[in-house]
Amino acid sequence: MKPYIYMLFGFSGIWAGPVQSQDLAEDTIPRILEMPQITVVQERDGLFGRTPGSVSYVSSVRIRRLAPFSGNEVFKVVPGVHVMDEEGAGLRLNLGIRGLDPDRSRGVLVLEDGLPVALAPYGEPEMYYTPAMERMSAIEVVKGNGQILFGPQTIGGVVNYITADPPAQPEGFIRLQGGQGGLFQAQAGYGATLGHVGYHFHYLHKQADRIAYVGYRIEDLTGKLRFRLSRASSLGLKFSLYDEWSDATYLGLTQTMFERGGEDFVQMAPDDQLNIRRYAASLTHSWKAGPATEWKTVLFGYTTTRNWQRQDFSSSAQSSPKTGVIWGDTLMTSGAIYMLDKVSHRNRQFEVGGLDSRLSHQHRLFGPEQQLDLGIRLLFERAFEQRVNGSRSDAASGNLVEDEERTGRAVSVHVQNRWSLGRSLTLTAGLRGEWFDYEREIFRGTFSGSVRDTFVRAGHEILTFIPGAGINWSPVPGYTVFAGVHRGFAPPRVKDAITQAGEALDLEAELSWNSEIGLRKAPESFLGWELTGFLLDFSNQIIPVSQSSGGSGTGLVNGGETRHLGLEAQIDLRLGQWLGRRHQLDLVTSATLTHATFSSDRFVSSGNEMVNIKGNRTPYAPTYLQSATLSYAWSGLFGVNLHALFTGEQFGDELNTTTPSADGRIGRIDGFRVMDVNAFYQMQRIPLRIGFSVKNVTDERYIVTRRPQGIRLGLPRYFSGSLEYRF
Repeated sequence: MKPYIYMLFGFSGIWAGPVQSQDLAEDTIPRILEMPQITVVQERDGLFGRTPGSVSYVSSVRIRRLAPFSGNEVFKVVPGVHVMDEEGAGLRLNLGIRGLDPDRSRGVLVLEDGLPVALAPYGEPEMYYTPAMERMSAIEVVKGNGQILFGPQTIGGVVNYITADPPAQPEGFIRLQGGQGGLFQAQAGYGATLGHVGYHFHYLHKQADRIAYVGYRIEDLTGKLRFRLSRASSLGLKFSLYDEWSDATYLGLTQTMFERGGEDFVQMAPDDQLNIRRYAASLTHSWKAGPATEWKTVLFGYTTTRNWQRQDFSSSAQSSPKTGVIWGDTLMTSGAIYMLDKVSHRNRQFEVGGLDSRLSHQHRLFGPEQQLDLGIRLLFERAFEQRVNGSRSDAASGNLVEDEERTGRAVSVHVQNRWSLGRSLTLTAGLRGEWFDYEREIFRGTFSGSVRDTFVRAGHEILTFIPGAGINWSPVPGYTVFAGVHRGFAPPRVKDAITQAGEALDLEAELSWNSEIGLRKAPESFLGWELTGFLLDFSNQIIPVSQSSGGSGTGLVNGGETRHLGLEAQIDLRLGQWLGRRHQLDLVTSATLTHATFSSDRFVSSGNEMVNIKGNRTPYAPTYLQSATLSYAWSGLFGVNLHALFTGEQFGDELNTTTPSADGRIGRIDGFRVMDVNAFYQMQRIPLRIGFSVKNVTDERYIVTRRPQGIRLGLPRYFSGSLEYRF
């Protein structure tokens, strides 16, 4: 029985800091037919000398070793990445890179197989839908200059989820997993190639009665087809369906509830529920016009429905109508939560469609070997939003109080050229142009305290150019010095840039200059490592004050100048070569130091005075992150994996308030350590693998976030087991 390893489509491969030699060996088995899809990093062979900046790659082998309970655990091993767990089950991705606020991953461009997955890539880039890690063959994170080939966000980095491709030979698997809290998960995948047609299908069902703060039911179906039209061209078709029900809520613990314990994961709003349904499809054509030229064009579209029913509550005893359910301490101002007998349905639907075409051409203009990348993308997005207020806490419908439509049209173009000056030096320079025209139309809203029909329309245009340049130099074989600089850009959310009254606010685009310099050693022997220094210098950073970020729900504001200075390091030690052929022992560890502060005068209200927050740390930017993974395997039949994560302290507000507020939403978040362990046994006579996992072995009790509306704790000690059969 051969290993069931799915390679990265369309990538000759990438490096994630140091990568284990076994991972590289298994990932280069030529068993997968390349899908004609748009890729983020294009060449494994030229990885160490040609990647214009830092790139992290988590292979299928390492994902299996981590045995992740959620996708969040995979991103926690990537240097420079801070993941904020919202509900404990990892259903929503809240990811910040190099000190950026992780709320809903707004500062990160998230892709799947090279295509955007956010609700609306330009106007509302929130990650309410997160691709399921269970169906991924690899993950990559691009933090340097290479991200200007994609957009619109080029602020923090690009995250690309990579799904399995059609295999050359028939392969399949069935996997069952169970755990505490009624966890049951079943997934199956099968693929093959018949003549000139390859296919792969994956189905996932997962459910839980209650894990930490949430119970859920999820169905996820993905299919990929590859048609070889000729020696030079191929066609790829991909479709997916995602359906989720969860009893997710924004409501968290008050400070009193946290301190007295016993109510860590109580269901405070039992009628809250979130429904998400997403349909997506893409059609890609690839044509190789000779050995030096390749042209890829993809037509894609998806629609996402996000309806969220949330019970109303108040911190005031005077609010009505109350249900009689009270949480917290009524003797403290803002220390209690009074549940109200009414509900709000926040219903949203998003439509996204686009055409992306890219040309790659190798040439020798003026002598040196070069590669030219050209591309254009047309995109249309539309959002429908309604708010329906019900007169009971469990009302399924009610009165329409808000109704609006938001549209956006975008055109982006990019050009990048890479010069190979001998075997040791590579120069890269590129330019991206972004044009975005957006409009907001309001048909019903609340004006001067009363709900009425209206017609308000306003719009705006943004045109910007994003340059970038990088260098890679290998003074001696196996060592590479890299450096790069590029313009960071993210457009403002349409809902925040135009008020309900139709006034176009002066909400600027998020702009920065991002630079980095680093040195990496290729993992050619027992040791590989990478060291990177970075600087993100914002002329204007957008600070979230939305409800998901714990604010009043008014959206985003101009945060002014901020500066993110830091250092990332990763070391890969392969120690098994001294233990004999049947033993494998690997240690991968990474650490990140980040100093993210407001770098210019900015005054915010604190009580009865205005305080200058210059020099204060930006919210939810830990100063220190460390991850370490120790893996041991014997003859591929038995293995144990230990993973430890340390997250440094962080603040929940711009004022860097240390003393917690009574409602729990403001205050310092202390650093915490979490350790996970998992093991597997591979049976010899049948291709059956038995797995066992323990998350948070020491049962550490710690605050993950004070968002959205109160304290959320990390997942307590959690046990699960799995069976996996491959054929």
